[in-house]
Amino acid sequence: MGMFRSLHIHNYRLWFIGALISNVGTWMQRTAQDWLVYDILTDQDAAAMGIVMALQLGPQLFIAPWAGLIADSVDRRKLLMGTQAAMAALGVGLGLLVVLGLAELWHVYAFALALGVVSAIDAPARQAFVSELVRDDYLPNAVALNSASFNGARMFGPAVAGLLTVAVGPGWVFLINAVTFGAMIFVLVTIRQKELRVLNRSAPGRGRIRAGFRYVQQRPDLMMVMFAIFVVGTFGLNFAVYIAAMARTEFGTGAGVFGTLSSIMAVGSVAGALLSARRDRPRLRFVFGAAGAFGLACLLAALAPSVWLFGLALVPVGLFALTLMTSANAYVQTTTVQEMRGRVMALYFAIFLGGTPIGAPIVGWVTNAYGPRWGLVVAAASGFVAAVAGLAWVARSHHVRVRLIHPSPRRLKLTLAATARNTAERNG
Repeated sequence: MGMFRSLHIHNYRLWFIGALISNVGTWMQRTAQDWLVYDILTDQDAAAMGIVMALQLGPQLFIAPWAGLIADSVDRRKLLMGTQAAMAALGVGLGLLVVLGLAELWHVYAFALALGVVSAIDAPARQAFVSELVRDDYLPNAVALNSASFNGARMFGPAVAGLLTVAVGPGWVFLINAVTFGAMIFVLVTIRQKELRVLNRSAPGRGRIRAGFRYVQQRPDLMMVMFAIFVVGTFGLNFAVYIAAMARTEFGTGAGVFGTLSSIMAVGSVAGALLSARRDRPRLRFVFGAAGAFGLACLLAALAPSVWLFGLALVPVGLFALTLMTSANAYVQTTTVQEMRGRVMALYFAIFLGGTPIGAPIVGWVTNAYGPRWGLVVAAASGFVAAVAGLAWVARSHHVRVRLIHPSPRRLKLTLAATARNTAERNG
């Protein structure tokens, strides 16, 4: 039961169930929204999908420092109750516009931006709140199980959304998603507050945002993890664009197949999250190794000759993407001091998600101009760049050097001499 050890904790078990229900609704809305933009409000415009993603994730770039400070300073449970209620209200608003036949593309843009603002405040508080539910030695496992929940929901949410979009339209999917936020609000209300861990809060005063930036700047390992996450998050994780364009433009299928392909990729994502849950602690080699494997998997998906072989290739894409994300997330959380965790996680998500306003429109333009397969090639390249840069830094930080011993015409003996810094064991 080591893989699921965090579920023995009552509060975390409630959190996991509530998050699973809410995540199913979130994936349903994402799938319906993508199809609404790509095939209903536009004529298969991948660039418009990229703009929606940019608006929804862009606020991370601008709000992150203040969102992280809020997460380090206030009662996170109450803050999350407010953000969950706000996201439910936004789902109701967009759903009613679509059901009543009043929705236009600019409406989706506006709701995406509003949802992005709320999500930017919600994300660091939600991530940091997990450390109040479990003790630090359980934290990597809890982070991995959160990813398993999120991507387990991806197995069902997109497929159900695809069927409902065909049967009753995307508007009702948005309304259903609004209801699922009630599960998280219920959990936050009924959780055993006496069993929450009391963690150090940020002391009041000036300069607290600058202190968060200085902390990260003084940690080169965190800088490299965030670089890898930025490159892959910006150009590699635009799954909605790739899958919709491949399903509709390349293979000529409909919303049902689009949802099914998203669910197939989630199989690999769940596997990656559960494999991460088995590890006692995250290591840098998993972060950078997974980035390279992700690049290779995207390249194989770009070469798939049929829709079902493409779906099969999405399994390792999801597996290595989740291994990368879960390992990076857990590494950042577990190696950051408690009083800085909210600010550091806010910066992490700003880098991870905030690059989408740059990458998603670029990937959408590449997809429109050269075809969906070339969009996947861009994703593959992002994985290779992150892997090469990260592994080169690890080699340099461990002082790896090659020495030539006893040279002769017949045989050259090479030895590797490595002397690690004090962080070698932690970096793995």
